[in-house]
Amino acid sequence: MQSDPRHGMQALLIGAIGSSALVIGGTLGALWRPPMRWTGVLLAFASGTLLSALAFELFPDAVEDGGLMPAGLGLLAGALTFVVVNTLLDARVARSAGDPHQMPAVPDEAAERLRGAEAQQTERVEDAARGGKPLAVGLALVAAVTLDGVPENVALGVSMATDAGGGFSLALLVAIFSSNLPESLAGAVSMRRGGRSAAFAIAVWTVTAVVLTFAVVAGRATALGLGAAQLAFAAAFAGGAVLASLADTLMPEAFEHGRPLNAMATTAGFFLSFLLAQP
Repeated sequence: MQSDPRHGMQALLIGAIGSSALVIGGTLGALWRPPMRWTGVLLAFASGTLLSALAFELFPDAVEDGGLMPAGLGLLAGALTFVVVNTLLDARVARSAGDPHQMPAVPDEAAERLRGAEAQQTERVEDAARGGKPLAVGLALVAAVTLDGVPENVALGVSMATDAGGGFSLALLVAIFSSNLPESLAGAVSMRRGGRSAAFAIAVWTVTAVVLTFAVVAGRATALGLGAAQLAFAAAFAGGAVLASLADTLMPEAFEHGRPLNAMATTAGFFLSFLLAQP
């Protein structure tokens, strides 16, 4: 499959649009502390859009292009990889925070500011930051959000590689933007609570946005050299990782903080993404 330089620039632009929500959310969270219910509702909406994009675009396209077996194996492998990496990240961050039995419990108000995977990873880190490790908070949150964001953005890049005309999945782009905004917003609020400045929080989320932008470019470039079965495996692999991140992070947090509006927000996100996926 030949690579058109214009399509490479398009991948960079599309990636920047999706990742720009990290900068917007990071800036809002650094300067303002919204009610947690708002964040929960936004995460529920994002969950619905991602589920719909996976169900009606990414995975069906993978099956059509390379067959059910490569796509199914890729889906399972992507989910397993996310679980393994996320578990290792949990353990690494917990060790960097120190012995949890020697630290006081995190106040309930502070714990509510942590999202999904971060809630497991950074409750002890929050205390460690106040005890002399302030960077641990920002690094743990950025690592967790990057772990969620890389599969989403790679999947977006792969969707561009499967379209000979350089098109992309609008439904997936909207889903990525919708999930990035509340993730970075909650993360920036947590950084501020950990003692970091607004400028620091904004800068960290800007750097994260740049990294995830290039994940789209990398996903497209990698997929260009793959055969049909390999491309199906790669696309489904990214989809499986996204699905695992939904089950592990976005939806649990949406349920915890977005009730009772989380159900309607998820449905609205699903329907919007479905409309965008129609030819």
